[in-house]
Amino acid sequence: MQLQVARIGKPHGIRGEVTVQVLTDAPGDRFVPGTEFVVEPASAGPLIVEGARWNKDILLLAFEGIETRNQAETLRGAKLFIETEELDEDDDEGWYEHELVGLEARVGSQVVGKIAALHTLPVQDLLVVETPDGKEILVPFVEQIVPEVNVAGGFVLLTPPDGLFEVNDGEAGPGEAEENA
Repeated sequence: MQLQVARIGKPHGIRGEVTVQVLTDAPGDRFVPGTEFVVEPASAGPLIVEGARWNKDILLLAFEGIETRNQAETLRGAKLFIETEELDEDDDEGWYEHELVGLEARVGSQVVGKIAALHTLPVQDLLVVETPDGKEILVPFVEQIVPEVNVAGGFVLLTPPDGLFEVNDGEAGPGEAEENA
């Protein structure tokens, strides 16, 4: 199975470097020179890292064979994947999105939806819970709110604070208040 670790953004400079949206918690280990990525779309890869550096909070990558801004532009939006067999299986500190998507989201014994996605953000990760009526609820992926993840059992236990599902369901979003009035 493949695990997405980044998405390529816009070119940076004129020598073929690109910005990347990092989707891994170990960028120092994943983006070292010589690392080969499986790319989606396949026509853009495979890509081998030639250089990696940080410019403020943005990771810049250079790939073998990509030497101009125009070549770098053709990579925009491409997704970078690694094979999961390369991963350390003794990491009990977290979960990957592919392990969580599809699990039932439960509050107590009540099923409130299914996990649709995991958004990894600098401050904290967010679980996207799709409710039976099709709404997407963003749930902070912190131990106080998500005390149990049981992949084998097929569920995630939630202890949301009062109102989390109501506040987060988008009903009071901009422009919708007039429609609901």
